Amino acid sequence: MDLATIIGLAGGLIVVVVVMILDGGSPAELFAHSSAIILTVGGAICAAMITVPFKTVLTLPQLLIGAFKGHHEDVAGAIDTLVKMADKARREGLLALEEDSKKVHDPFLRRGLMLVVDGVDPAQVRAILEIDITHMQERHAAGAGMLNSMGGFAPTMGIIGTVMGLITVLKNLSDPGSLGKSIAAAFLATLWGILTANIIWIPLAGKLAHNSHEEAAYKHMLMEGVLALQAGENPRILKEKLSGFLPPKARAGAEAKAGAKGAAKPAEAGAD
Repeated sequence: MDLATIIGLAGGLIVVVVVMILDGGSPAELFAHSSAIILTVGGAICAAMITVPFKTVLTLPQLLIGAFKGHHEDVAGAIDTLVKMADKARREGLLALEEDSKKVHDPFLRRGLMLVVDGVDPAQVRAILEIDITHMQERHAAGAGMLNSMGGFAPTMGIIGTVMGLITVLKNLSDPGSLGKSIAAAFLATLWGILTANIIWIPLAGKLAHNSHEEAAYKHMLMEGVLALQAGENPRILKEKLSGFLPPKARAGAEAKAGAKGAAKPAEAGAD
């Protein structure tokens, strides 16, 4: 699970509740009129449905799960796998990677390796893998765009709810004692519209866009590794090239780990 998303969402709601209490209100007032929630949430979803294909709307549950689940790839592990395969390919040839390729769990990397094993031209390999990445980004952009649309429509739906509530208030001016509560209930729709837009929909769209960017960067790294492996590059040079995709701290950790392994081998040899 992505802790930043969970903590951010929970923290935002807690801030709203704390401010309500400090202002003399009660958190229960947020749920006093379910019509406000139905209009802002349901209305925003329905309005967003008009802007995207229905197949994108059906992915809404998956989008929400993906935002909370996050995107975590073992970049260092993928680099080690590619380096080992590059070393094997230099010693035994690319055809020797066929069985190893079938055992790779990542579908994108497995596809790239199988193209290389099948002897596909490097330019074609790059084109095929880039098409895969581009279409992935387009799918992700459609999902994030729908959440952004919901974030844009929610405040407007809230205003609609407030206007509807005020119309009802104006019809009952003969009862001055109930005006205060009726006006407060009317403005509750605006609160829910702004709340859901700025704490739920727009932030989750931003998280999905960030996850998509990270996944695209990861796949670009895999693509460069596959092409370098196909070109027969030195495994050490390949590792240096792909390490550029790691953050500085992770890169330093990987180098320290590699150095420790290198120091351990001579010690073991001396012991023999």
